[in-house]
Amino acid sequence: MLSIENSIDADKSRIIEMAWEDRTPFEAIHREYGLNESAVIQLMRQNLKSSSFKLWRKRMTGRKTKHLQLREPSINRAYCSRQYKHN
Repeated sequence: MLSIENSIDADKSRIIEMAWEDRTPFEAIHREYGLNESAVIQLMRQNLKSSSFKLWRKRMTGRKTKHLQLREPSINRAYCSRQYKHN
């Protein structure tokens, strides 16, 4: 049971990390974890302090890199090429 909880905590931690990353679109989170933008917002609201959530929402609102439809067409990756790899 503990390993399942650790796995869930690790996934939750990674989703929060991806949500904070400027260049990781919500679509990448959906593809990897099955959470749409609304679900990510709900997860962030439940797991961050109120002030951190408000800061995140302010930062993400209107950010072109967080939505594939708003992105520059020449950008076809979810992660920065210098970012460490997660498996």
